[in-house]
Amino acid sequence: MSELFRTIVNAVGALAIPAVLLLFLGWAALKRVKVYEVFVEGAREGFPVALRIIPYLTAMLVAIGIFRASGAMDILVSLLAPVTSWIGMPPEALPMAIMRPLSGSASLGIMTELMKAHGPDSFIGILASTMYGSSETTFYVLAVYFGAAGIKNTRHAVPAGIIADVAGMLAALWIVRIIVK
Repeated sequence: MSELFRTIVNAVGALAIPAVLLLFLGWAALKRVKVYEVFVEGAREGFPVALRIIPYLTAMLVAIGIFRASGAMDILVSLLAPVTSWIGMPPEALPMAIMRPLSGSASLGIMTELMKAHGPDSFIGILASTMYGSSETTFYVLAVYFGAAGIKNTRHAVPAGIIADVAGMLAALWIVRIIVK
């Protein structure tokens, strides 16, 4: 069962991005959209947006640096370790699960550390990379983009983002448990 599941996951993984790209290009051709020109125009409009988000990006990165350097991450990991061990998540992967909703670059650093310590083909290495791809930098997106757009009331964005991140982490754990056995 797990070998069949692994084969299916590998096939879907290999075909997903090319299929989506072909779908978008096909749809654009059907609608007679000049893809390159639209892409260049979007990139041109993106530059001022990038300039507007720099202060929010800086603030978020400083806050994450303080969070990690202060030892708060270690305290949070030690508090959550009994719960995550109960569901089968190794405590080594917990910093990845905590940091991913906060920062893509910080979680990439954690994932790299885990890969160096445990190997990319280990359970922890595969789990960390699957977690990285199964979740979003929720608080980063909210802080940077909502801040740049001047949105003060996030309404349901925070709870929805947290629920999606937890679901992504649990799904990653479940899938990796099936594949790596």
